Amino acid sequence: MATAAVTSKGQITIPAEVREDLGLKAGDRVSFIKGENGEYILKAKTGSIQDVKGMWKWTGKPATVEEMNEVIAKGWSGQLTFED
Repeated sequence: MATAAVTSKGQITIPAEVREDLGLKAGDRVSFIKGENGEYILKAKTGSIQDVKGMWKWTGKPATVEEMNEVIAKGWSGQLTFED
């Protein structure tokens, strides 16, 4: 089990083996998530919005530029409803 000491400024150095396991590099961010029993989970906040590309598939027909413009115009005019 890896351990780390807390400095007087509240800082810790994440042990090398933990950084390697989490794929952390300098500048990466981490989250501390409080669990149900009061324990904390350290989770790497790596990646970008591009990582979700392709997660959801659109199965409908593609919208034309004209259809998109029509919906945008309705939204700006206040005519857009949830039924549209």
